[in-house]
Amino acid sequence: MTTLCRPAIAVPEHVITREETLDLARSLHADHPQLPLALRLIGNTGVETRRLVRPIEETLRHPGATVLNAIYEAESKARVPDVVRRALAHGEVEPEDIDLIVYVSCTGFMMPSLTAWLINTMGFRPETRQLPIAQLGCAAGGSAINRAHDFCSAYPGSNVLIVACEFCSLCYQPTDLGVGNLLSNGLFGDAVAAVVMRGEGGTGVRLQHNGSHLVPGTEKWISYVIRDTGYHFMLDKRVPGTMSMLAPAMRELAERHEWEISGLDFYIVHAGGPRILDDLCHYLGLPPEMFRYSRATLTERGNIAAAVVLDALDRLFEDGGAADGARGVIAGFGPGITAEISLGSWTGAPLAPATAGAVSVPAGRGATAP
Repeated sequence: MTTLCRPAIAVPEHVITREETLDLARSLHADHPQLPLALRLIGNTGVETRRLVRPIEETLRHPGATVLNAIYEAESKARVPDVVRRALAHGEVEPEDIDLIVYVSCTGFMMPSLTAWLINTMGFRPETRQLPIAQLGCAAGGSAINRAHDFCSAYPGSNVLIVACEFCSLCYQPTDLGVGNLLSNGLFGDAVAAVVMRGEGGTGVRLQHNGSHLVPGTEKWISYVIRDTGYHFMLDKRVPGTMSMLAPAMRELAERHEWEISGLDFYIVHAGGPRILDDLCHYLGLPPEMFRYSRATLTERGNIAAAVVLDALDRLFEDGGAADGARGVIAGFGPGITAEISLGSWTGAPLAPATAGAVSVPAGRGATAP
């Protein structure tokens, strides 16, 4: 049995509010024929604040794909190590205890992956396996958990470190003026997250089953187009309605293992937008408070891509966890359209509710929070 321990989260220090986002849309796109629609959509995201790796004045300028990717590399190397150290401490392991590092990110590119840099600089063994996941978008957080579960099941007693580094603001394209792009500019935020999965011991979510589901014929609904200016995000207007297709997949996986998806104790799901959570309430027959951790992530951080499920999971820990044996689901949704779903139960005594969650990380140096 494998246990997903408490994640560590860090968000950048530059804050943008919903009202500031709306004011920017009004000033930058005053002549846009669909501005009223875009403003209404941004206003309905439920996002109150987001964090950015650069001040908004710099974020709005596009210095070119080469510079942006260099910023991605520099910022990831500045911000990831402290989050990794805190995740290792939460899991009560040392770097030499880690057998696999899974690194997920869809907002920048490095080869070798950041995993190689982490092994070279943070005391991980040269034999540590590496698994970068770059093309599953927001679903990659769920995929990383599932692949870590598979690894620990195949190699009993192993430990896995998962790192999610998402700087969505670096993908801002000032010339992309479709309504979907304007909505995305008011929805996505930046964050770094890490978590340890232990093959033996630990307190947290003991994973028991996992599965994937791809909705046929939807691969163009969420996508990147690669141009000279970098990643251009494409979002089909049908995406908000995908829970009608993914909720049944969650139910089917649960039933396959004789679980009832609508009768679990906790739900940690990707908060891509408010309709995803509202529709899950509808299709799974659940009250809104069952998705309070995911909704809090959306409200306070925005859609932080692959880091969402780890941030929402951290909120469960911060809230004191659950009773020993309480059952739950962790699910990430993203391009494909893909769902990555894990079923597990809380192991260990409930925790004392914490008083601090994610920390802000000033540029160029690590956080000092516990």
